[in-house]
Amino acid sequence: MARGKQTFGKSSKGGWVQWLGLALILLLIDQFTKVLIVGNYRLGDSTFVTSFFNVVRVHNTGAAFSFLADAGGWQRWFFTGLGVVAAVVIIWMLRAHPGQKLFSFAMACILGGAIGNVIDRLMYGYVVDFLDFHWNGMHFPAFNVADCAISVGAICLILDELLRVRRT
Repeated sequence: MARGKQTFGKSSKGGWVQWLGLALILLLIDQFTKVLIVGNYRLGDSTFVTSFFNVVRVHNTGAAFSFLADAGGWQRWFFTGLGVVAAVVIIWMLRAHPGQKLFSFAMACILGGAIGNVIDRLMYGYVVDFLDFHWNGMHFPAFNVADCAISVGAICLILDELLRVRRT
């Protein structure tokens, strides 16, 4: 995926560090909220907040939507490794394209979320999820701040690509 011509002038030189800062902020928010959940909820505990939202404590040993959650344990290390490789690639991409704001924002969001979930897998062997949205008896799979950051990043990455294609 070509990212276009990059200029490394005064405004973008070293600018990738600001994107690492954003990733760090998202990571800290993610880990802080998970510490609150782990410290105050037992597995399966739930607090009613609104008619469509609960705070719960759920453990996800798989990936998105609990994909491979019952795979026998190997998935913990697979998804941990995948997260580490993704983090390295994202940092490389941030260094190469710090001046591309939407792209770098997207990458920083994905980076912060990916590292947040990797930390969970290393510390607990699962990802701590706690945001539970539901409607009319149907529940969306519980998720966390890291998942939100990854989703926002993915949407922004798609938007960045659509805008880039439109300019050419």
